[in-house]
Amino acid sequence: MVRAGRGWGSGVGGWGLGVRPGSGPILLQGHERSITQIKYNREGDLLFTVAKDPIVNVWYSVNGERLGTYNGHTGAVWCVDADWDTRHVLTGSADNSCRLWDCETGKQLALVKTSSAVRTCGFDFGGNIIMFSTDKQMGYQCFVSFFDLRDPSQIENNEPYMKIPCSDSKITSAVWGPLGEFIIAGHENGELNQFSAKSGEQLSNIKEHTKQINDIQTSRDMTMFITASKDNTAKLFDCTSLEHLKTFRTERPVNSAALSPIFDHVVLGGGQEAMDVTTTSTRIGKFEARFFHLAFEEEFGRVKGHFGPINSVAFHPDGKSYSSGGEDGYVRIHYFDPQYFEFEFEA
Repeated sequence: MVRAGRGWGSGVGGWGLGVRPGSGPILLQGHERSITQIKYNREGDLLFTVAKDPIVNVWYSVNGERLGTYNGHTGAVWCVDADWDTRHVLTGSADNSCRLWDCETGKQLALVKTSSAVRTCGFDFGGNIIMFSTDKQMGYQCFVSFFDLRDPSQIENNEPYMKIPCSDSKITSAVWGPLGEFIIAGHENGELNQFSAKSGEQLSNIKEHTKQINDIQTSRDMTMFITASKDNTAKLFDCTSLEHLKTFRTERPVNSAALSPIFDHVVLGGGQEAMDVTTTSTRIGKFEARFFHLAFEEEFGRVKGHFGPINSVAFHPDGKSYSSGGEDGYVRIHYFDPQYFEFEFEA
């Protein structure tokens, strides 16, 4: 099946193709540079992808057809998020801006200019409050900013209702905790923090990783979250207490990790640093997504396919498929075989 869809706006770079040969993965080719993040909306019918090019793509997850693009950024886009009812999309970029979009029309609704690159961004549970973190670079320190979208003057005047400085180590990944009461932030030095979304105070701080935290993703019910780190591990934590629950070990840096919404399964994506890839074996499609059992911490499967390290992984909210985005610029949607579900229920 081959589908093509025109993007919004003028000058969209090429066509969005979703190719599904036989029962293999659906291949999404909509970026010219390496993927930085992929994100499903709550229902899972849409998949948002961003990369080190200025294009923000949205795809139908069922067949890989490109629904459109959000045009406006002028640099690499590091992060993307959609709100609860998929009305709005939020993106953060190396062009020193965070932008709010109308999901359906592709129109830019708001632009927040920053002093440095926007590394992470996200909507709270109700979709009314956005948070984003900026990089420590060019003499500017790392900040987490909070804007209330119900107060248009905050965006117009570029005055967040709260701004938290992070002088010690920059934030490399951040997500909202349950009920939007706090955010969980991962740092370059391996630390994890909870910051209150009301007062901005640091609620707790732990250091279970020895190197940079590349990704944080919560479980479907927001009770747990998983971190992916350059120290070759992914770790499971309790969202409220930050208690360390499980560790999943590999031989290479872990760039992204996601929790299955229906099974006790974890998928990890990673590989060598991008600059080291050319100095190693170039066996075709050898970069693998690795599956671990949540409780037993044991690896039980691998899926090959990417031609470079995997930078972002995400489970579909129904748990019947997962997607991965790689340094090769491709996003692959994999549907699980029926045996996957039979095996799990028998087990």
